[in-house]
Amino acid sequence: MNTAVNMFLLNSNLDFFRLPHHDAGYIFIFLSGIGIIILILLLLNYLKSSNKVEALNKTSAEEHEHRRFSAFMFRRIATNLGLDKDQTSMLEFVLKCDNVTDLVRSFESPMLLDKHFKKAYRLIERTSLSQEEMNNRLSLLFSTRNHIENKANTVTTTSTREIPDNTPAVLAVGETSYPIRVISSKSDSLMVENPLNTTGEPLVLPKGSMVSISFFPAPNKGFSIDSRVLGVTETIDGHRVLQLVHSGQIKKLSKRRFRRRQTVITTAFYFVYLEEGRTKKDTLMTVDRRRFSGNIMDLSIGGCSIKTAVPVNNGQKLKIEFTREDDSIVAAVGEVLRTTRAGADTIMNIKFIKVPRKSLNTINAMVYEYTDK
Repeated sequence: MNTAVNMFLLNSNLDFFRLPHHDAGYIFIFLSGIGIIILILLLLNYLKSSNKVEALNKTSAEEHEHRRFSAFMFRRIATNLGLDKDQTSMLEFVLKCDNVTDLVRSFESPMLLDKHFKKAYRLIERTSLSQEEMNNRLSLLFSTRNHIENKANTVTTTSTREIPDNTPAVLAVGETSYPIRVISSKSDSLMVENPLNTTGEPLVLPKGSMVSISFFPAPNKGFSIDSRVLGVTETIDGHRVLQLVHSGQIKKLSKRRFRRRQTVITTAFYFVYLEEGRTKKDTLMTVDRRRFSGNIMDLSIGGCSIKTAVPVNNGQKLKIEFTREDDSIVAAVGEVLRTTRAGADTIMNIKFIKVPRKSLNTINAMVYEYTDK
């Protein structure tokens, strides 16, 4: 009997969980509806996220464009630099050529700024419709770059201990000057090259001799000091080195207006004679046919120095010519400001007084290293 009762109860429980056919259909529809609602919610959430990402990207792009073409910041920089209208337009062209986004960073780095100007230089070369147009545009390009160079150069030196190694300098002994280099300023004495006398032998300076040094830690910054000789020593390779007294009394020289590049370029030069007329326009320039040779040791658009075996007097006018690797000729007329002896040779410091625009652009490109030739 107990068995019969248990079977009855078991069958009753199974019947309780067994739903009618139409009730199962309702549940299926109900669950399907919930699934569809969940899918819709997921889709809406995805679309919302996509729109949010797109909005963020758009905002980022707008901010990027705003930084790139910020007229306010650009005008402020141009005004602080003292650029004129044409130079301001050229600077804007330079920055847009290289898609500059961080103006402050570019103007704090001369190397980065030259990268922008070099790209603009190449673009002007490719897109100018005539030689005249190219020369005019390049002239404005370099006018702008030189102006920024002069404005931004703030190098200062208060002690000879701050002079970088291998800095070009001029050692003056009495009225004679010798081109040298600072070897080291880190020791107890200032170590400089021992110059050569007129016979090519090391110049002998007794201990205690008074000298002065002019040095140039930046392209258009110069300083001078008075010092005295402590002694002479020799380097590992046998070269003689002068030991000079350090000094904290440094005089600032009139700064060079233009960047200068150390180089060695074979050049020709000719003596030039001027016959003054009633007006400057009537002045007649005669170029001597005799051709002399030498090497340009440094170069800027303001002048150069030439090492030669030819004796030349201060005040002499010269026509200077040299040929580049692309066979183009660079020419200028200059005046010898001063000469110094370098062994058996003479170094002439020359100020340019007349340079054709094409040659001027070429010299600028060489000095700033915008050209590979």
